[in-house]
Amino acid sequence: MPAKSKQINMEAVNFSEEDLRLLNSNKATKIMLQVSGQIQTANVLRYVKYERELELLQVELIKMQKWVIENNQRACILFEGRDAAGKGGAIRRITHHLNPRNYRVIALPRPTAQERGQWYFQRYISKLPNPGEIVFFDRSWYNRAVVEPVNEFCTDEEYMRFMSEVNHFETMITNDRIILIKFYFSISRDEQERRFAQIKKNPLKRWKMSPVDERALELWDVYTKYKERMFSHTHNKENPWVVIKGNRKTKARLDVIKYILETVPYK
Repeated sequence: MPAKSKQINMEAVNFSEEDLRLLNSNKATKIMLQVSGQIQTANVLRYVKYERELELLQVELIKMQKWVIENNQRACILFEGRDAAGKGGAIRRITHHLNPRNYRVIALPRPTAQERGQWYFQRYISKLPNPGEIVFFDRSWYNRAVVEPVNEFCTDEEYMRFMSEVNHFETMITNDRIILIKFYFSISRDEQERRFAQIKKNPLKRWKMSPVDERALELWDVYTKYKERMFSHTHNKENPWVVIKGNRKTKARLDVIKYILETVPYK
């Protein structure tokens, strides 16, 4: 059966000499081969530029990690946001070229019966970074600020106790010279619905959909209420929230990396 032909749409765009060089690169060719149907050259160019900038930033991340290791520094980076907001994808781009011996990605499952009987923060304390290490939390202790109360996984008393303690907990972390960065990935309702549909269609990603995810759109407004309450109680000068606009995944990833590089005082 003959292969389907591809149409390249050279839109009415004034490409610079640099743009044309990039469109003629191996990366651009690879992207065009992966695209089905009509190829939008402006989109291909945008993605090639993204990959080039990402690579340069990843070089800086290696330098940053080297500084963390050599100076016995500790960095703790939280990734929060709605389901399918792009947290995991951003973490993968950040860690892609880092030395795996000196970073950890923490994505904790539901607490065990024993952990439910402990102080809430106890299971997270053991995961905090050691000297010379960076820890990335793919969801963190802030589960109790949004996901748990929305889905009735905690009591009102447990929720209120968390909200009264979390700022003190983070102050203790930063007072011990741990660099703490808190990201929140923000996406629109339509974008979350679109991403859920893509996940369900992809047999390699269907495992990502949990019963909690299935109810996320239905509970959108409830999530919003608790998210805003979280910001109002836990955003402060010492440990602020950094809101990342996540509808465009590529831009969100670059924004996150740039903020990390600007915040960690590596040489």
